[in-house]
Amino acid sequence: MLRGFKNFLMQGDLIVIAVGLVVALAFSTLIKAFTDNIITPLVNAAAGGGATGKGLGWTINGQRIDLGAFISAIIYFIIFMGVIYFLIVVPYRSYMRKRGTTVFGEPTPTKSCPACKAADLPVGATRCPHCTTELAPVA
Repeated sequence: MLRGFKNFLMQGDLIVIAVGLVVALAFSTLIKAFTDNIITPLVNAAAGGGATGKGLGWTINGQRIDLGAFISAIIYFIIFMGVIYFLIVVPYRSYMRKRGTTVFGEPTPTKSCPACKAADLPVGATRCPHCTTELAPVA
């Protein structure tokens, strides 16, 4: 049972999806900080009213543009992505390399068809699968 659970967790697609989800959540935090601390106060200041705060930023028409909180969110994002990279991506890539699979690597090189302009052809292709034009070998 535990071996099956380990195999499920180590599927390539699951890890890629999990890392993508974590990146999306961290990016959403960054966007939320930008809107909460810069955009919303600007809109409120234009409409009048508001509250004041302390720290790095400005108060315009009673609304606080909290640049310090936004810079803090950027720093958090960078640190968080570093932690994700070094604690999840690097060990997983090493583990998958030992199993003979490349993940999170460079995409395979491709070439384009001169006739139909399809750009997804393998480098070793001798004929375009889309329009059947004969292709010159890549040196």
